[in-house]
Amino acid sequence: MNESTFTIEGSKGPLVAILHRPVATAAASTRAIVMIVGGGPQYRVGGHRQLTLWARRLSEAGYPVLRFDHVGMGDSPGEFEGFTALDDDIRCAIDRLVVECPQVREVVLWGECSAASAALYYAFRDPRVNGAVLLNLWVRTRALAAQATLRYYYLQRLLQPSFWRKLFNGQLNLLTSARSAVELVQQARQAGPTKSAPASDSLTTAIPRSLPLTEGLLLGLNRFKGRVLIVQSGRDLIAREFDVIVKASPAWQQALADHDTRRHDLAEGDHTFSSAVQRDQVVSWALDWLAEQPVTARAT
Repeated sequence: MNESTFTIEGSKGPLVAILHRPVATAAASTRAIVMIVGGGPQYRVGGHRQLTLWARRLSEAGYPVLRFDHVGMGDSPGEFEGFTALDDDIRCAIDRLVVECPQVREVVLWGECSAASAALYYAFRDPRVNGAVLLNLWVRTRALAAQATLRYYYLQRLLQPSFWRKLFNGQLNLLTSARSAVELVQQARQAGPTKSAPASDSLTTAIPRSLPLTEGLLLGLNRFKGRVLIVQSGRDLIAREFDVIVKASPAWQQALADHDTRRHDLAEGDHTFSSAVQRDQVVSWALDWLAEQPVTARAT
């Protein structure tokens, strides 16, 4: 593969980017991937160098891949205003990608955690985007986090021998634990069903950031006309929060069904897919999903 570094002219300043081009002897796909940085204070390399390693694997398979530092992250200057404020950066990245790779007609957005959420906020606004790879999608609200903690963490702890050993050995402060559980129950009760946000005929108007996160993401998903791949980690509370909202919301269930969403669950996966085994499984699923819908290739 060929890797080149350059700066993208963003609306708020330069964005440092790396483009992975397939080797000259390979077919140049008309589909490309744009990787969005997310999941905390990361930059274009990604946690455990995942974005770099995933980009190289995808490029070896024939897909151009662009990964970049958005405003205020990594080597791109400016103030980071949060993952809900990345629309302009993503658009500028895609603009530069199609200039560098003029054969590209279709773009897949790739994001993990809050970057996956940023992808859903943007994808419907750009007709060039026809796919989204969403890894451990961030849907966190205070009530959702409390529900997931009660349902998955506390119940699992009761089944662990280490919990009972600490209890019988006097190493567990029951009063503190009880107070924590009561607070979580109170927070969990604040959650209501996710409502479908008002429909809009405009597919270029940004989603109002005043909407609750789960409603904004649902609106983005409903407006998006492309394909969706979701990967969920088994050992990740953020993934469980997504499961809680989907299970409780017919609107989310319908939206996912309407997109013929492909979902994979990695039982041993942690939030960032930190091992080589986890990383390889994620990209293998993505490559299979990408191959399900053929794209035009141009020999170089």
